[in-house]
Amino acid sequence: MISYIVRRTLQLLPVLLLGSIGIFLMVYLTPGGPIGALLGEDPTQEQIDALTERLGLDDPILVQYGRWAADALRGDLGTSYRIDQPVTELIAERLPATFQLAFAAMLLALVVALPLALLSVRWPGGPVDRFVTGLAALILAVPTFWLGILLILYFSVNLGMLPGASRHVSFFEDPVEAIRNLILPAFVLGMSAAGILVRFLRASLLGEMNTDYVRTARSKGVRQRSVLTNHVLKNAMLPFITVVGLQIGGLVTGAVVTESVFTYPGLGRLLVQAISQRDYPVIQGTILIILVFYVIVNVLVDVAYAYLDPRIEYSA
Repeated sequence: MISYIVRRTLQLLPVLLLGSIGIFLMVYLTPGGPIGALLGEDPTQEQIDALTERLGLDDPILVQYGRWAADALRGDLGTSYRIDQPVTELIAERLPATFQLAFAAMLLALVVALPLALLSVRWPGGPVDRFVTGLAALILAVPTFWLGILLILYFSVNLGMLPGASRHVSFFEDPVEAIRNLILPAFVLGMSAAGILVRFLRASLLGEMNTDYVRTARSKGVRQRSVLTNHVLKNAMLPFITVVGLQIGGLVTGAVVTESVFTYPGLGRLLVQAISQRDYPVIQGTILIILVFYVIVNVLVDVAYAYLDPRIEYSA
């Protein structure tokens, strides 16, 4: 198992390399630059030249990329142009908030998706199945920012029950206050993921229900509920785990919009602020961390297959 994890990680190194090149070029080729944002209107040519030299923006693009990549390998993602603080410190301050929000959203998504998908395939084609599929389609059709604004207007402005501007409170420090600040943004993110998970798990379960081993179990008199929960669900979970892994990564990146709506101090809001201020090091560092997180999630998903399908050979 350890050798497989190492081999799988090494296979993803080219992905990180190509991704880092894409991140650097995306920011480098974006129209405009940090000079105007830092110097304001009507800077002198001397000021422009001095700042360009200080930031190293006058070097060839390969030199700039090489310097940035070498520093990133050492854990140095540069220094913010706006507040003169190391990017690694800024990201480290925001990561716990984003991870807590993503965990709460995924937990909610699984709690909603698993029972609904099981109910849907328990009576396929019936009223419950049609209701679940319609509900999933409705959830996917609702924009997250619009749902977030509606929830703020109702629960924060009208009822005054929950904070409209959520702040990060560690669950280990104050669970009650942490839940109060997480309910609305986690609900918005979690329901969006739940709509995808319900539809995918339902399709996976229905595919397994038509296999030979299910027909054999039915012919032996095994109850439908027992077949569904003891046999079909386990086999259907293998492709479902892949989607869950992708959704976990998507919750981190998808939190950009949700964190902005709820002014939640996470990684997504940091990225939005950096883009508006043309803070190149923060933009590059934040996107790179998200890419690394995606790679780690993919490795963990592959490892999880071993516990769901022992037929997979990991020593090959």
